Amino acid sequence: MYAKSLMRAFERAAEIILEADGRATALTGAGISVASGISAFRGSQGLWDKYDPLEFAEISSFKRQPEKVWEMLGEMLAVVEKAHPNKAHKSLAELEKKGLLQSLITQNVDGLHQAAGSRKVIEFHGATRHLCCLDCDWRWVNFKISESKSLPPRCEECGAILKPDVVFFGEPIPKWALLEASAAAEKAKVMLVIGTSANVHPAAEMPILTKRSGGRVIEINLEPTDLSGPVADLTILGPADQVLPEIIAACKRLNSNE
Repeated sequence: MYAKSLMRAFERAAEIILEADGRATALTGAGISVASGISAFRGSQGLWDKYDPLEFAEISSFKRQPEKVWEMLGEMLAVVEKAHPNKAHKSLAELEKKGLLQSLITQNVDGLHQAAGSRKVIEFHGATRHLCCLDCDWRWVNFKISESKSLPPRCEECGAILKPDVVFFGEPIPKWALLEASAAAEKAKVMLVIGTSANVHPAAEMPILTKRSGGRVIEINLEPTDLSGPVADLTILGPADQVLPEIIAACKRLNSNE
């Protein structure tokens, strides 16, 4: 059983979401997928604790030594492919289904939001399930490393080594993703910030856009961030896969009391 103060926070979050009347959006980061078995890139046991990002995640490194970078990519994609949506992903899909969440901006590349049932997903950093050729623009849609006969995978048109269609360090965010995310953030009456420290730009600017447009920000993280206090109207500290189902339950209770 949760403390009364935490239960009240769940209720307050539900009130804010319901008051938004469908004009809510969410910004998610690596923290939301930890319960699905995907470690965050940063922190203890994170991917960057094992692989130097300057050596394995820079676009210049991929162009220079794609075979070496695929040593890391192969490990990452194998983990992502085996992962399943957790209760946090499913809760956001339920909010969308109920008409309470109009869009979802994710910094994740694992595709778990779509697997959970979310449809209006803006993939800010791309998706590992798609590969692209830097030489001829050929694309491999819905690539599965478990079905690949050899690594690294190569382009069927020109034979070049393919790159996951994700944003490497040194690459720009796709213009369409930035425009769609910014528009969603500005229109939102409330933004849920979940599992992200919100200090990597330009994704970090999304809750600020909502705030500047008169909207409110609900933060759900394991620990306080730079958003806590200055930007967030409500901060709930706890695992997203536990907090979001409680907020969903609170929304149902409030609706039943109307």
